Amino acid sequence: MLGNFLLDKIKDKEIIIKIIHRHWFSILKQFIPILLLTFFLIAIFNFLPSYFSVLQERTFAKFVAFGESLFFIFIWIFAFFTWVDYYFDIWIITSEKIINIEQKGLFMRSLSELKFERIQDVTVEVKGFLPTVLNYGDVYIQTAGETERFIFRQIPNPYKIKDLIMSLQKTQEKEEANELGEVIRKEIHKEIT
Repeated sequence: MLGNFLLDKIKDKEIIIKIIHRHWFSILKQFIPILLLTFFLIAIFNFLPSYFSVLQERTFAKFVAFGESLFFIFIWIFAFFTWVDYYFDIWIITSEKIINIEQKGLFMRSLSELKFERIQDVTVEVKGFLPTVLNYGDVYIQTAGETERFIFRQIPNPYKIKDLIMSLQKTQEKEEANELGEVIRKEIHKEIT
């Protein structure tokens, strides 16, 4: 599904250089509270009936089982939304541009493109002990376009990504300068002959 969606955005001569997702620790940070809540609920539902004998009666046992199922469904739904947001936030670096696909909820996706000639500045921000050790952080791309700032949030190897973007931007500038030089040479050659 996403593959066909992307093929429409990439030209024939364009090459996909890198596809980037957020760092794995980003989703782990979001799943830790989910896991703690799950263990807490398991503990409550297993030990609560032993302290309150009323909950062991047949009528109350059904309510406890219903409550337990309801809590686990909500936890599962929250975990699913967290995973969808993580998995479908994608940054694609091609030979000509950067494509930012951001999943917003379950049924909304935002897509924006940035050509290398519009990039004005690229900045990396790595904050904290764990991001430094695990080598992940944010990459900010300042643009001259409609969207003033592209942000790659919590991506692995942010310094390598910054270097890659800067290298591709310089390559693009050289190609444009060569094309312009070729056009000028042809015009001069026409005037001379």
